[in-house]
Amino acid sequence: MKSSVLFPAIAALLTLAASPVLAQNAGLTANAGEIRLNAGFTPDPYTVSVVAGGSINGGALPGACTGMISDAPDFEVSYSAGSFPLVFRTLSSEDTTLIINGPDGSWYCDDDSYGDGDAEVRFNRPSSGVYDIWVGTFGGGTASATLVITETP
Repeated sequence: MKSSVLFPAIAALLTLAASPVLAQNAGLTANAGEIRLNAGFTPDPYTVSVVAGGSINGGALPGACTGMISDAPDFEVSYSAGSFPLVFRTLSSEDTTLIINGPDGSWYCDDDSYGDGDAEVRFNRPSSGVYDIWVGTFGGGTASATLVITETP
């Protein structure tokens, strides 16, 4: 009788220990706010000032993520898609990264694709839904940054 209870309990504990724990919580209120955008939005680009960085290593997330980020997203975009691409970029005097949790629940990450130290994540055929965005710093600490959201290449 004991083994029929003990083995499932041990299996459950091993499953929990082997599962990665994600500190990022898309359910938290975004640090710099949120916006609803429809395809064809104006002004394009839409920009928002954020504080990049945090104390959490984004490398613990699935995919090729990098950079130090906060627990809560920096910004949240509820997007109604059309025929345009949706592009997120960072602009900063520091080396920044982008980590995005898309409407499909997947993680999208970039470091340095938009020039010297700035990041870009492009959705050529974006889905409608919520995009939770973290702007990280590659070297740690925090930095002032601008998040750019555009439908233009």
